[in-house]
Amino acid sequence: ISVGSFSGPVIEFLEEWGLESLEENAHSSTTFTKVFVNGVWIGVHRDAANLVKTLKRLRRRDDISTEVSVVRDIREREMRVYTDAGRVCRPLFIVEDQQLVLQKKHIKWLNNGVDDDGNEFKWEQMVKGGIIELLDAEEEETVMISMTPEDLENSRLQQRGIDPHANDGEFDPAARLKAGTHAHTWTHCEIHPSMILGICASIIPFPDHNQVHHCTQIFLYIANLITVPSEYVPICH
Repeated sequence: ISVGSFSGPVIEFLEEWGLESLEENAHSSTTFTKVFVNGVWIGVHRDAANLVKTLKRLRRRDDISTEVSVVRDIREREMRVYTDAGRVCRPLFIVEDQQLVLQKKHIKWLNNGVDDDGNEFKWEQMVKGGIIELLDAEEEETVMISMTPEDLENSRLQQRGIDPHANDGEFDPAARLKAGTHAHTWTHCEIHPSMILGICASIIPFPDHNQVHHCTQIFLYIANLITVPSEYVPICH
């Protein structure tokens, strides 16, 4: 859950990076992108695509808070920036050029707790170092997330004109079926496929070996139990 940060530094950056006032462009025929910060319309911008890339680059370098959310709605010509508290964010691996930014050396540093220079290396350093990114529900709708690193490898092979399943051999009826990979613009990768589930759904036993409607019913039961008050205890589990 985001704890929130000051919106002042973000607004100052936007003003220095070409943000134009509403009054000056009220009757202009030029196509602009509206810029909102925490729901407040603060101005318009001519090059929203470049602005979004710059903000995300600053977030991955920890120049602005790693909890800041940057959402560009191309259809509505809006860019929404959120710095408030209370947004549910989940971690994802960052993908650049269809490759994970995460490397074996990062795993080694994480296990040791320090990097090669003796500096502390933990979860916080992975987030601030541009290896893992925290996305809220709204920004998650604007990215492409691969389920496993294997999907990234298949995409790279397809881009080179190679069939990733050419050497799979005979069909195994007992093997788990996987969906085909057709995207070539992955931006993030799941840390583990189970992390797509929420708090309630994640405690369902063996959800991947159960039917969908059964999982949905169990989730609804759990969600109702968590929110039912009791005269004996604050919350019934």
